Amino acid sequence: VQLQASGGGLLQAGGSLRLSCTASGRTASDSVMAWFRQAPGKEREFVASIRRFGDTAYYADSVRGRFTISRHNAKNAVDLQMNNLKPEDTAVYYCAASSRRVILSQLSAPGSYTYWGQGTQVTVSS
Repeated sequence: VQLQASGGGLLQAGGSLRLSCTASGRTASDSVMAWFRQAPGKEREFVASIRRFGDTAYYADSVRGRFTISRHNAKNAVDLQMNNLKPEDTAVYYCAASSRRVILSQLSAPGSYTYWGQGTQVTVSS
């Protein structure tokens, strides 16, 4: 499985951006797709995740209410709609996919995901 992320860019605080990630190859029926981000000098952190079926989404506290993750199974893709962006959202955003079911407590752990995209830069200016 290969993941291709797109949609990053440079914008001002308060703006919106939509990231997309498309998976080539077949993912497991109980897989999870997620977005992580990594700012310079910081560890990679969880942003949001969604299961392949059921549309159950989970968000980091820092983005809840501003970001929305959605999955398009027919396209084997996942999007991240980001609204009201803040300078602290500046980071490289990575999409990820698990190879099997991930329990709730492990959804935010990078080690739960087998496949990773190349990352797309999001820069928010104040």
